[in-house]
Amino acid sequence: MSFERANIRKMQGYTPGEQIDSANIIKLNTNENPYPPSPEVASALLSIDLDLLRRYPQPMADKFRAAAANLHKVLPENIIATNGSDELLRLAITTFVEAGETIAVTQPTYSLYPVLADIQDCKLTQIPLHANWDMPADFAEQLENSAAKMLLLVNPQAPTGKLISTSYIAQLASNFSGLILLDEAYVDFVDPDLEYNSVSLIENCENVLILRTLSKGYSLAGLRFGYGIGATSLINPMMFKTRDSYNTDHISQQLASAALSSTEYSKDIWQRVRSQRNIMRKSLNELGFVTPPTQTNFLLCQVPDSLGAENLYQLLKQRNILVRHFDQDRLRNKLRITIGKESENVALITAIKEIVAATG
Repeated sequence: MSFERANIRKMQGYTPGEQIDSANIIKLNTNENPYPPSPEVASALLSIDLDLLRRYPQPMADKFRAAAANLHKVLPENIIATNGSDELLRLAITTFVEAGETIAVTQPTYSLYPVLADIQDCKLTQIPLHANWDMPADFAEQLENSAAKMLLLVNPQAPTGKLISTSYIAQLASNFSGLILLDEAYVDFVDPDLEYNSVSLIENCENVLILRTLSKGYSLAGLRFGYGIGATSLINPMMFKTRDSYNTDHISQQLASAALSSTEYSKDIWQRVRSQRNIMRKSLNELGFVTPPTQTNFLLCQVPDSLGAENLYQLLKQRNILVRHFDQDRLRNKLRITIGKESENVALITAIKEIVAATG
């Protein structure tokens, strides 16, 4: 006998990237930051008062919300702290989308989105990107015709790495009757010369909710801490109605606050990732792997048919190098590769060269 709801019984769960516990693994499959958290985070961890752990944490994470508000030049009331950015996704869907309503996404996109739609028993509309991963010219029309209540939009996009301009998002928001959740998990790796900043959108677009995470840019994937930025009309229902009680713990609040204060350290490691990204892309293209520009900490490369993406994934794994292969339409001939440390990136390129030579 099953006690599952009917929609849960029919759905497939999310498949995370491999997490192999071995010091010998070069791990370039889950878009983790190759550099450690900042010295300020390390100091905050050592300063934790163990006696405070017998008490419940600050329920709204006020210290962190103040730090995030200061960073983004908004009010603390525009910030909600969450147990990882995935909690914000789930909160937004359960707060704003009824069962049976439609959630829209691009295709391809973050593979957790369809899972969350299934959990809420929502319909899912997937709007295909162009072959070069640009947004289709009639995207806004397709979105409105879908009668979607919410659009989940990664920017920079995943798994393609393309950046959508704030002017495009503002225009999209003005023509859309639903809510846009702008997932900016990778925004810290955007080239600063592009001057991308979506936070100003919340002043005039009450239907835009911005998602941020400390997992990527701040090297805190193991902490599970994210936050949302939006108008109070979006933040308050989640903060005071649907958020779990004490959803972020005392230790994570202290470390997350310290991370946001580590401005210079963070900017330095983001630039190091961008620099390695350029080198890695050049090397892959020289090997015949079509690798478009990206504004994230990963590359999406097309593997030559003579080698095969899944085959290369397996051959690299045999050499203790993990990359990500998606068994999905439009992605089966591609690999997503996280930008690692210089030594890890060199090891990957060396391994690919050897494999190509051996299969020549």
